[in-house]
Amino acid sequence: MLFIDASQEFEKVKNQNKLRESDIDKIVNTYINREEIDKYSHRASLEEIKENDFNLNIPRYVDTFEEEEPVDLDEVCKELEKISEEMKEVDAEIKKYCDELGIKAPLF
Repeated sequence: MLFIDASQEFEKVKNQNKLRESDIDKIVNTYINREEIDKYSHRASLEEIKENDFNLNIPRYVDTFEEEEPVDLDEVCKELEKISEEMKEVDAEIKKYCDELGIKAPLF
């Protein structure tokens, strides 16, 4: 049995998505050629389907998971510290202008 996950193969159009000619061609060619394409299609044997309790949900057979890039927490902390320092400078500038105007600065 061939499973095809074409859920990312379409053009977004307002309220209803649309299959483009190229999307249709890819689906049809994959089916005709019984191709296995990483993150798109998978040929499953009856034994594999049986092992999955005959569950035919496509994600069980076609893994579309994309690994996220790791987050450099040290870099994030440095950026937050930089933003915090910039905020202090901006707050001081706002306070200066508010003092000149004789109004209370909206600082928290």
